[in-house]
Formats: sequence, structure tokens, C-alpha cells
Amino acid sequence: MAEDIKTKLENYRTAPFDARFPNQNQTRNCWSNYVDFHRCQKSLEARGVDLAPCEWYRRVYKSLCPISWIQKWDDQRGEGTFAGKI
Repeated sequence: MAEDIKTKLENYRTAPFDARFPNQNQTRNCWSNYVDFHRCQKSLEARGVDLAPCEWYRRVYKSLCPISWIQKWDDQRGEGTFAGKI
């Protein structure tokens, strides 16, 4: 499984189609992948496991989300005012 993830990451160009978000507006897709990345990271860090599987979510949200949104959400997480449940 780890090899499959590594292969996907090596061949990654941009966010692939996600059937959960079929419309042109990809705002929810951006948000979901941002939150999923931080949930994955938190979960795997607590278990002391390699964080490589979380890299997929990070790459997807980085390709979908405007940088200003990411910076704003990172600041909010740092301040403890982030609206998402991580």
C-alpha cells in the first residue's frame, strides 16, 4: 500500500476528479482536503506512524485552494479559532 501511495505522489500533477464534488465550484473540495490533511496528520502523529499517506491531501488542497485561504486557516488554527473540527 505504501508503494501505491508513493507511485501516486510521484505521478501527481493536479487534483483528480472527485465524484463527491461534481460541480465547477471546488470550494468544498478545497475545504474538505484541508481539514482531512490536518485530521490525518493529527491521527498519525498520535500513533507515531509515518505521515506519508497524509501527503495526498496536502497536495490536493494546495492545488485547489488559494494561498490566502490557506494562510488564513493556518493562522486561525494557531490562534485556536479555526471553524473546522480537526
